This record gives sequence, structure tokens and C-alpha cells, in this order.
Amino acid sequence: MLENFIEIQVKSPVDMIIRQIRSLITSGQLSSGDRLPPERKLAEKLGVSRTNVRDAIKKLEFYGILKRLPQSGTVVSGMGITALEGLITDVLKVEKSDFASLVETRVILEINAAKIAALRRTPEDILEMKKALTAFENKVRSYEPAVEEDLIFHLKIAEASKNNVLKSLMLIITPDIVSSFLKYKVCDATFANKVIEEHKEILKQIINGDGEAASRAMEIHLKDVVEFSKAIKTEK
Repeated sequence: MLENFIEIQVKSPVDMIIRQIRSLITSGQLSSGDRLPPERKLAEKLGVSRTNVRDAIKKLEFYGILKRLPQSGTVVSGMGITALEGLITDVLKVEKSDFASLVETRVILEINAAKIAALRRTPEDILEMKKALTAFENKVRSYEPAVEEDLIFHLKIAEASKNNVLKSLMLIITPDIVSSFLKYKVCDATFANKVIEEHKEILKQIINGDGEAASRAMEIHLKDVVEFSKAIKTEK
């Protein structure tokens, strides 16, 4: 009997915002070059948070569907409607991808990002990674949410790899993984301190220029996320 039931797909606010933008583009209400309303006004109109609007815009921006112009705000890309529809469909598929697959992809990207960063990092990159680590540590020590700071630390590593494609892929899949993991994982003081020490080890090996050690440190750091994704998959 149980197999006759179909899982209910609950759409996230980000997913729904992306669908609305697709509808406006395909109906001709939004054309190439048209400017979107400011995030604050858009959030008020849709009845969602600015964070939801910002996340939806970021995902569409990474795919080239939207773009930010200095002094002009966010506008629709100059792509044709068919291309835009296809890209937006891809974005929505990413939103629904199973968590374990996203984590698996993240591990592949981040292990290699750490390895390459150790070989290509500049003094400026090291400074940026140190700043990101300090910001993350300060938030954790203050018992404040540190999802954004955690993400920024990992993105700074990707930036140090000098591989823009790798960074773009991480920007697409990593935010949802980090948010979900920290939402459902019991992050007590012991766990938080463990994450800080793991971040420090990754940075240490990148500074040392040891690519193999940096990739191993990243793999160890992501082990909890991998185990978490397996547990989630088993529950389903």
C-alpha cells in the first residue's frame, strides 16, 4: 500500500521566485534588459525575506539569466527566451537534486580546490582566507549563526585556485548544502571547535603550499557532511 503514495514536493521560496521570474520572461512581461525591482521591494511584494530574494537572484545570476549592472541594478540577460527557459529549468533541477549527490559533487570540487589553491595562492589570497577564517571563528565563539562566514571561507579557497569555473559551480551547489547541514546537525560547542580546527588545518596546508596535505585536510573536514547526507538518504 505504501508504494502507492507519492512523495509531496514542497517548493522552497527560492524555487517559487525562480518560477515567477521564468513566467514573467516567457510571457513577455520581462524582456532582455529590463530591470528587476530592488530586493527590498521585491521581498515585500512577494511576502518573503530579502535573503530568499537574494538567493534566487544569485542562482539566476550565476547561470547568466540575470546580471548586475553598476548603477542600474539587476537586469534580465540578453539571451533568447528559449535559452533562458532551458537555463532556468536547469536551476530548478539543481534545487531538487538529491542531497547526497550535491554533497558528493561538493566533495569533488572542494578537495581539488584546496589542492590547487595550495599551488596557486598568492599573499593576497592568504590574507583573504585568514580574514574569512577569523570572521567565522568570531561568529562561532559568539554563538551566532555562521553559515555565511563558513561559506565565504570555502569560496576564498576556490578563489585562490584561480579556477573561475570551479568557483562558479561551488557558488551554485554549496550554499544549500551548508545551510541544510547546519540546520539539521546538532552544532554544540565541541562540534563548533572541531570545525574551527579543521578550517585552520586546511589553511595551514594551503599556506605551506602542500597540495596533497590540503586536499586530505579538506576531505577530513567534509567527512561529517558526507555522513550526514548518507543518514538523510537512509531516512528517505
